[in-house]
Amino acid sequence: MIRVFIGYDKAESVAYHALVQSIIENTSEPVSTIPVKQSMIPEYVRERDPKQSNEFSFTRFLVPYLCNYEGHAIFMDCDMMLTTDLSELWEQIDPLKSVQVVKHDYTPSTRTKYLGNIQYPYPRKNWSSVMLFNCSHHHCKRLQPEYVNSASPANLHRLQWTEDGAIGELDRDWNHLVGEYPPNPNAKIVHWTLGGPYFNEYSDVEWADEWYELKNKMEGCLQILDEKTA
Repeated sequence: MIRVFIGYDKAESVAYHALVQSIIENTSEPVSTIPVKQSMIPEYVRERDPKQSNEFSFTRFLVPYLCNYEGHAIFMDCDMMLTTDLSELWEQIDPLKSVQVVKHDYTPSTRTKYLGNIQYPYPRKNWSSVMLFNCSHHHCKRLQPEYVNSASPANLHRLQWTEDGAIGELDRDWNHLVGEYPPNPNAKIVHWTLGGPYFNEYSDVEWADEWYELKNKMEGCLQILDEKTA
């Protein structure tokens, strides 16, 4: 069973559901999708940081805890779309690594992003937006609620809770940053880090047509359901 935890924020709820649909449509083996919603995690008591742009900025690091520090699990931001079989990522599990990520090395091209949020540059930016956790690794066991509640943003997002040698690297196709990288028709996970097509000002971004097709398909299913229950 592939376990996928997805950051949830009500401001991007449509993005969350579309991502789940893309996972369902593309994945060839059993998969569970779990929202990382702050109100569902009573152990998380950290006050909101003025720099965080969504509710799951730090709760993402509780995925190993939510898995009882057993097995592997994937975390994904909600502003994404899967275009390929997620089992291809699952097959890349390295049991010797604590976490596997796309090791981005870039400087943001804009000063703001969706909903007017400030785009803060920092080392290892977006490394934590897609993480393949080895939840049973002894480094991941450091990610107790008390630790996540108190550790600095830099410590968490720069993956300083583990060691560099324990951080595995994924191909950049597994976290394609729209608007930051050249267009990539082979992207496996599309990431609208600046803002997705569900926001009016980003309605024509790369991969928007495919997202609208996915959304229309979802709405069509709901319409059929409404007609059958009317």
